[in-house]
Amino acid sequence: MHEPFSVNPKLRKAYVVGTLDTKGEELNYVREILRAREIATSLVDIAPRKARSEADVSSESVAAHHPTNSDLVFCEDRGQAIQSMSEAFRSFLVSRTDLAGVIGLGGSGGSAIIAPALQALRIGIPKILVSTLASGDVTAYVGTSDIQMINPVTDIAGLNRISRIVLGNAANSLAGMILGNLPADVDARPPIGLTTYGVTTPCVRHVTEMLRDRFDCLAFHATNIGGRSMENLLESGLLSGLIDITTSDITDLLFGGAFPAAENRLDATRQTRTPYVGSCGALDMINFREPSTLPSQYRQRNLYQHNPFITLVRTTTSENERVGHWLAERLNRCDGPIRFLIPEKGVSALDAPGKPFFDPEADAALFAAIEKAIVPTENRRVERLPFHINDPEFGAAIAANYLQLQN
Repeated sequence: MHEPFSVNPKLRKAYVVGTLDTKGEELNYVREILRAREIATSLVDIAPRKARSEADVSSESVAAHHPTNSDLVFCEDRGQAIQSMSEAFRSFLVSRTDLAGVIGLGGSGGSAIIAPALQALRIGIPKILVSTLASGDVTAYVGTSDIQMINPVTDIAGLNRISRIVLGNAANSLAGMILGNLPADVDARPPIGLTTYGVTTPCVRHVTEMLRDRFDCLAFHATNIGGRSMENLLESGLLSGLIDITTSDITDLLFGGAFPAAENRLDATRQTRTPYVGSCGALDMINFREPSTLPSQYRQRNLYQHNPFITLVRTTTSENERVGHWLAERLNRCDGPIRFLIPEKGVSALDAPGKPFFDPEADAALFAAIEKAIVPTENRRVERLPFHINDPEFGAAIAANYLQLQN
């Protein structure tokens, strides 16, 4: 991941990408719409086979950017050919110096070639992928990037009354991004990341309100990709520190929830040694999708229907002990400035007197496990506070601790 990009209309070309042998008509249609908006284009062929085409950049030229051997692109094994063209196209695209934006069209093979290259581009570079896979789980194609995926509705197999509309909208969307001429970012405040859920939003708001004059506060939804995006930005030097209020993706990782953290959760903090203030936000829950998706071992547990698409399972005493040990072990690896604050009166909006997940015994097990396992040092400290996580006083303590780490 690279530093954010602000669209500059002086960058000359929109790259129109796909396999010309199967999608030439559609690619040229998109190209002509962009040209009508007075946007210069470059038509790029990524077909993993040698063939004559009207492309501005032939598949042979793209293949020449393969990091080891361009011959791997044009082999008989289709799977190997697609993988190798993907590697070559990624190297090709990131080397462009005239890139105003990219639009790719693809089925399963084309999307597998195009998506990794788009993920490698800087945030802010307009990037659209019209893909027949866009109506399903697009995690593998979008990753932690700002790719816009569009479902073509019909197959990308010739122009028709539906595809003309969808592809036209996609082309005009790219044109709008390029011609929008966003101003360059002139914010001098250091950027920091904050993890949030709906059930910890009041805390995040309190902290943001107290820090926004000094810091550019970027909130990340702690649902798998949000957390991974934040850690990628930290690792890339694009965040100056983290306020990790909501660590619930760890429960999903340990207990099979729908939005798990990556196994390398907190590694970026360890590697960068940047300031970190963390807490126990939403560690009272494991997230699943619709009730029908619940594994059998959870169906008789304390459940809460957060919305029609999300079902929450209350964590138990033993699960919280495991989470506490896992968190402490990861924090023990971090030598930078670390503060971990424990809200004794509850860890989420659902964990309070009269609320469905209120369970002081389970919370006590979590807090005790963290305190027992964490190794305090001059840089690494854990502290209990007599507040609920969403109390203004707790948010004030989070903000104050982060400010102390700046000194």
